[in-house]
Amino acid sequence: MPVHLEDRQLAKRLRRGDTRAFDRFFHDYFARLYRFAHARLPDDHDATAEVVQASLTKAMRHIRKYRGEAALFTWLCSICRNEIADWHRRHARYRNHVVLSEDHPEVRAAVESLHAPDDAGPQRTQQRTEAARLIQVALDRLPPRYGDALEWKYIEGRSVKEIAGRLAISAEATQSLLARARRAFQDIYAELVGPAFGTGDTTKQAHS
Repeated sequence: MPVHLEDRQLAKRLRRGDTRAFDRFFHDYFARLYRFAHARLPDDHDATAEVVQASLTKAMRHIRKYRGEAALFTWLCSICRNEIADWHRRHARYRNHVVLSEDHPEVRAAVESLHAPDDAGPQRTQQRTEAARLIQVALDRLPPRYGDALEWKYIEGRSVKEIAGRLAISAEATQSLLARARRAFQDIYAELVGPAFGTGDTTKQAHS
């Protein structure tokens, strides 16, 4: 069985924490692994980048396991295949059971409050101001594409087709991005509003 001496040497330098080896590793393999992953995740550049980043990160964590029996790129591809399989499993679960942020009473009420009339009363105005602040904070904490896509869809009311045009990706990829963005927004918004998020009945009981 051939031993890939140059790849073994690079792996050895990576194990030592060699910064130049690290730069070379990402320079040499990110684009190649991206092409490998994108062929299996067509029309979804965000998912491809996510999978490749996860694959390279996992490879760095387990670089001591690489012994040079196969080419380093072949070893990376095996890790990437597992990450792609995990992504497909997660994506299938999301399609079958997606918990939409706007379906949570707290998030839906917050978004609706943004469109309340100005003469809704001082308490309602204060609630609307706080809701707008929390929504903006949550959006600002998201990756830029996630925040922009959610704002265009749920604040500006843009269609998926319009958002796809702005992002220069397909409608299917846009829906995938929106699904991931909604979940990320939900997690951040939950942290902002506290542990009562998503437990409206309990909250009502606590105040009754």
